[in-house]
Amino acid sequence: MKNMSDTGDYSRLRRLLDALNIDPVLLTLLVILSTFGIVLLYSGSGSNMDLIVRQLTRLSLGLFLFILVANVPLRILKGLSFWLYLFGVLLLLAVIFFGEIGKGAQRWLDLGIIRFQPSEILKLAVPMMVASYLSDRVLPIGLKDLFVSVVLVLIPVMLIARQPDLGTAILVGSAGAFVLFLAGVRWRIILSLMFLLSLMAPLLWKFALHDYQRSRILTMFDPESDPLGSGYHIIQSKIAIGSGGNYGKGWLNGTQSQFDFIPERSTDFIFSVFGEEFGFFGGVILILLYLSIIFRGLYIAARSKDTYGQLVAGAISLTFFVYLFVNIGMVSGMLPVVGVPLPLISYGGTSMVTLLIGFGLIMSIRSTKRFLG
Repeated sequence: MKNMSDTGDYSRLRRLLDALNIDPVLLTLLVILSTFGIVLLYSGSGSNMDLIVRQLTRLSLGLFLFILVANVPLRILKGLSFWLYLFGVLLLLAVIFFGEIGKGAQRWLDLGIIRFQPSEILKLAVPMMVASYLSDRVLPIGLKDLFVSVVLVLIPVMLIARQPDLGTAILVGSAGAFVLFLAGVRWRIILSLMFLLSLMAPLLWKFALHDYQRSRILTMFDPESDPLGSGYHIIQSKIAIGSGGNYGKGWLNGTQSQFDFIPERSTDFIFSVFGEEFGFFGGVILILLYLSIIFRGLYIAARSKDTYGQLVAGAISLTFFVYLFVNIGMVSGMLPVVGVPLPLISYGGTSMVTLLIGFGLIMSIRSTKRFLG
């Protein structure tokens, strides 16, 4: 009788998820990751319950919007792409004139009841806009459509980099680049653009980067050159990760994190806390969980018969990988520190909500009639 009851409960749950247009596999993976993020954040924040409550509130908002967006028809999302992109660019322009300055950067708009970073909107608006433009073209795209698409990507990227916010600029640029890649840009064009970018590197280094950004890049190669200044973050992070060994010191038992040796340990450097407390094998499990989410998103993209849906779902899934790659790379000293959070684990509201809305878009793509499965 118990087994029959369990089967009935599962069937009812499955029908409910189907009614809400939710993919049970992807939802399960996201819930596991978010739950683990709350547990890790409790340790990384020094058992700060106020911070945990705020994070849970943002997570609840994100899940609500996740379900809401999942039930918006794909054709409506496509129709909104241009307007969302335009709205996001206008907000970026508003930041230049009315934005608040914090920690040397002008990134936020304060509307009284809410304070947010408009650049987060472009993480979704850019791939949606580029995918909307290309979905009505013959693929693989030609040089004219490539030029228009690159301009659509570069406008917000340059505005975000000006704030300055190199981490978000990388994520937005990556999202747009992935749409172009999935649209079938020829390899010779990709290699040509990479070669052109390499030729421009000296100019970008001298004129596009700020002094502190150049310092971070140089520090990546030799953090010990300034152990109490620009190299402090990386040195302490590497000590924490290395001290975790294979199995870690256990939850709440990390000395580097609990005694405040790791800066920004609840935000950008929370993976250092994880490495110290759960070790190498824990890190492998966490990365496998992330990869499972990415592959599920790519599976949904591949099964979609709608070009717009394929491009958006694929770009969002691959951008999720960029989050993971850049964050782990910077906290382990293999990449410069650029302020990219560990997705769905680092403390932060706007980023978490944006990510969950993005997965809501993937759910909407899965629920469309032009989906195989």
